[in-house]
Amino acid sequence: MFDMARRTTSPPPEDFEERIVDIDVSAEMRTSFLEYAYSVIYQRALPDARDGLKPVQRRILYSMNEMGLRPDRGHVKSSRVVGDVMGKLHPHGDSAIYDALVRMAQPFSMRLPLVDGHGNFGSPDDLPAAMRYTEARLSAAAMLMVQSIDEETVDFKPNYDGQETEPTVLPSAFPNLLVNGSTGIAVGMATNMAPHNLGEVIAAARHLIRKPDATLEDLMRFVPGPDLPTGGSVIGLAGIRDAYETGRGTFRMRAKATVDNVTPRRKGLIVTELPYNVGPERVITKIKELVNAKKLSGIADLKDLTDRHKGLRLVIEIKNGFIPEAVLEELYRLTPMEETFGINNVALVDGQPRTLGLRELLRVYVDHRIDVVRRRSQHRRRKREERLHLVDGLIVALLNIDEVIQVIRSSDDSAAARGRLMEIFELTEIQANYILDTPLRRLTRYDKLELDKEKETLTREIAELTAILSSEDKLNKVVSDELAEVAKTYGTPRRTVLLESSGVSKTAAVPLEVADDPCLVLLSSTGLLARTGDADPLPGDGERTVHDVLVSVVRSTVRGEIGVVTSHGRMIRVSVVDLPALPPSANPPSLAGGHPVAEYVALNPDEVVVGLGSLDPASPGLALGTAQGVVKRVVPEYPGNRDEFEVIGLRDGDTVVGAVELIAEEHDLVFITSDAQMLRYPASQVRPQGRPAGGMAGIRLEPGARVIWFGSVDPARESRVITIAGSSTALPGTQVGGGKIADYAEFPPKGRATGGVRAQRFLKGEDTLLLAWAGPAPAKAVSAVGKPVPLPSDLGRRDGSGVRLTHTVAAIGGALSGPGTDEAPEEPPLF
Repeated sequence: MFDMARRTTSPPPEDFEERIVDIDVSAEMRTSFLEYAYSVIYQRALPDARDGLKPVQRRILYSMNEMGLRPDRGHVKSSRVVGDVMGKLHPHGDSAIYDALVRMAQPFSMRLPLVDGHGNFGSPDDLPAAMRYTEARLSAAAMLMVQSIDEETVDFKPNYDGQETEPTVLPSAFPNLLVNGSTGIAVGMATNMAPHNLGEVIAAARHLIRKPDATLEDLMRFVPGPDLPTGGSVIGLAGIRDAYETGRGTFRMRAKATVDNVTPRRKGLIVTELPYNVGPERVITKIKELVNAKKLSGIADLKDLTDRHKGLRLVIEIKNGFIPEAVLEELYRLTPMEETFGINNVALVDGQPRTLGLRELLRVYVDHRIDVVRRRSQHRRRKREERLHLVDGLIVALLNIDEVIQVIRSSDDSAAARGRLMEIFELTEIQANYILDTPLRRLTRYDKLELDKEKETLTREIAELTAILSSEDKLNKVVSDELAEVAKTYGTPRRTVLLESSGVSKTAAVPLEVADDPCLVLLSSTGLLARTGDADPLPGDGERTVHDVLVSVVRSTVRGEIGVVTSHGRMIRVSVVDLPALPPSANPPSLAGGHPVAEYVALNPDEVVVGLGSLDPASPGLALGTAQGVVKRVVPEYPGNRDEFEVIGLRDGDTVVGAVELIAEEHDLVFITSDAQMLRYPASQVRPQGRPAGGMAGIRLEPGARVIWFGSVDPARESRVITIAGSSTALPGTQVGGGKIADYAEFPPKGRATGGVRAQRFLKGEDTLLLAWAGPAPAKAVSAVGKPVPLPSDLGRRDGSGVRLTHTVAAIGGALSGPGTDEAPEEPPLF
């Protein structure tokens, strides 16, 4: 009111000219609405078809990368990330930024989460905690999105106030739009894209690179349908086919439920997977409403046993007299246990919203990735050429060091010195400046050798980059190989089962019938089971393999059976065809595609798997070693009508520590004990026994000692003995210990049931062996999560002490040879 009075009482200045413009309200509304619609479509709601990100998601990932919030760094408060993004790049409110950050951290929302969240990031039923309570950093997959962003791979533009710059698109080393999907509501249009399996999408993209004219049917052999983060089933594939062709279609999602006995007298439904974006609370609430309204009968009780360890588990108890399958069909019909997903593949292509099919989505991404790799190669070549130019100048200075020093000393100033250097030695201004800025300590003969080596390396790298840039085929191969490496590292098995309308299962490019071909069954140190072809390379043969080592390998056929041997002396029968098959590859495949052994055998709380055995009566038999020093060779006469049986009669308190399938009686049986004693002797010294037998004395143990490793070694091969010593009072897995590698040939063979020879001398603070292994060289050690751990490079004395390791070792394996011929079998060693 005070300002109004001043304006009415004070006369306007003499040069004031009142300007009132008459406009049409309908025209103003139309213009403002179009500007608003344009802003929502391009700046908020729709993802870019190249990196699959909306602007707010792209700005979050870029800002977190600039802040250094990488997977190897600590988490920071989410509010700090939100504040940085809002202040520099996205001035549209903190709630929108935090909502986008939360979704990228939810494993039930994204197939490959891009944010590693710490704290309560919500559930399908509940909202996340406030940003001041949660913490975040980039996930390993998110680093692929920003990889090489500092190598001029993408264009940058000014931010909203022109003080910062931001990328117009991220390099995106994997097809994020198809893998993680997207959802958004714009003005007059919307997008709703389903997540897919990373390995399948990359396989389709690589096929499109090899065959640019590939049809939709060709691509759907690799991508048969969505792969939802929450698993479940997809019923009816006609809508998926329409969506992949036109960009629009629908499909039905169905929960995964099995019929089982929930009480001694009642059956029930066990729900372990729900449709995408459906939470258990929503299903429970709907079931209760239907039961109370008398619209659903046959349900006696409903329990939610979901927890962090077992995952989703809804137990629906069925009343006696009702058919569980019929009740399940009613639940599918009346509750969110079956939902419809409408695909609407709308994304921005060259700044314009378009509805895209599967082939168009892959084509846009592949073109983007080819452009990124081309620009990256151009940047790297230019940087190497610039460095080579400086190295050439520095080499000239080194070859004429006395004359260069004389020229510099006799010059009045740096400008004169630069000019004389350029004139006398025919250098460029950049080279002359670099020579003047180089410290004298670098102008030595040793640095001359380093510069020559660097010049050779730079010349070779420039030639390689030039070859890539001058050949479309080589450029495409680089893109394809990088995609293959991403799939190998981050690919996971399919979670969602695809079913035709009739209920027939459909998979990606898998034959309907499985041939009974020879194969190898593999067990890894992290408890993963898988099978691979008889001629395929084994995991662990290559330096590029980063997964865990093999614990046991046994020969079988695809339709055959093998036995899983446990520490309680049980052998459990497992069908080989049920095991996941590792795809053949030019590089050794990774056992990351295997399934946990717990999915195939039921173990007691204190029972572990120690090895695999063949059930073939013609096999040489199984050799077992126990913690109390007992050895046994089992006659391969296993009962064919039982799924599990004992293979050794154990004494009270004794457990099996190793089980190996023998290859030849000339091979050694090896014991390594906790007090660092090792004993080896030929397997021929152990008489085979029947299954109920308790074995015979294998090694004489000192009081308090126990066997920590038992296995078989071919004495004709170059082999190693690895021991890691530590303290018996430390908590398991908390100490790295002192490791030693010795030549197996240094350990003399002795007789059965005798004492061993010392394998490692304990240092101060060491009183026991934490881990031991013997087998063919070279050896490989891994951590508890399957990552490689470096071992000592030099061989130590047989009874010498160890050197401190850099990381804790969880398992050790050795060199793996391929399967041999009948005349000269070269089986992989069984650990």
